[in-house]
Amino acid sequence: MDIIFALKAIIMGLVEGFTEFLPISSTGHLIVAGSLLNFTGEKVKTFEIAIQAGAMLAVMWEFRARISAVLGGMFNDRRQQKFLLNVVVAFLPAAILGLMFSKMIKAKLFAPAPVAIAFIVGGLFILWAEKRHKMLPGESRIASVDDMSVLDALKVGCCQAFALIPGTSRSGATIIGGMLFGLSRTAATEFSFFLAIPTLLGATVYSLYKDRALLSMADLPLFGIGGIAAFVSAFLCVRWLLRYISSHDFTIFAWYRIVFGLFILTSVHFGWIVWAE
Repeated sequence: MDIIFALKAIIMGLVEGFTEFLPISSTGHLIVAGSLLNFTGEKVKTFEIAIQAGAMLAVMWEFRARISAVLGGMFNDRRQQKFLLNVVVAFLPAAILGLMFSKMIKAKLFAPAPVAIAFIVGGLFILWAEKRHKMLPGESRIASVDDMSVLDALKVGCCQAFALIPGTSRSGATIIGGMLFGLSRTAATEFSFFLAIPTLLGATVYSLYKDRALLSMADLPLFGIGGIAAFVSAFLCVRWLLRYISSHDFTIFAWYRIVFGLFILTSVHFGWIVWAE
């Protein structure tokens, strides 16, 4: 295996893991990082989706006790059945729309400029949502993921569907959307983590199956390296984020999105950086 490609795979895996669960868009960062590294093409797009499995496994390990409880009680525990139903319901909107429009999204929106615009718009939306949350502190009626109704889960799932637009951020859409619909910051963040499991697993399996003609056994080491890097970095990120939200809001991520998006647009306009196609 080429050492340069291996290093690029590690960098991409680290980018995926450190950004997947923060409200800053992993897909957007992967597109930008891939452009800068000249690590692009149809196979790379599949690689970017496949290494999300590493980030998903990090969440499964962090919440292994709850996942075990859900699996053990899915046939006889109403609390676990309700939780599992909510995750499935929330998963469906993005899954259905993704199957319908994934090809068009890959063709039209997987580029630095559209991603930059999504970064900026998303940042402005987070600033507005955080300001609204501070003005209406009593709106959080759902303290725990177990207090969510099926309708609450469906609303969060519809928010997640906006993340099909690269640069929007799946975690940002679900966490901020959940808070707007009455979830506490902790409940919205935890539900976003659990919702990531079927979402990332489904995206990985579908992408690998759909693009199987592009892949060969020789690609396994590269995908494996990227997946391991994503697992390690995502595990560290999840642990950190759970501590961070106990005493902070997401304003800093909003400003990061805006500054980073403006930098991308500026660099494209003036040709400071040659972005790979």
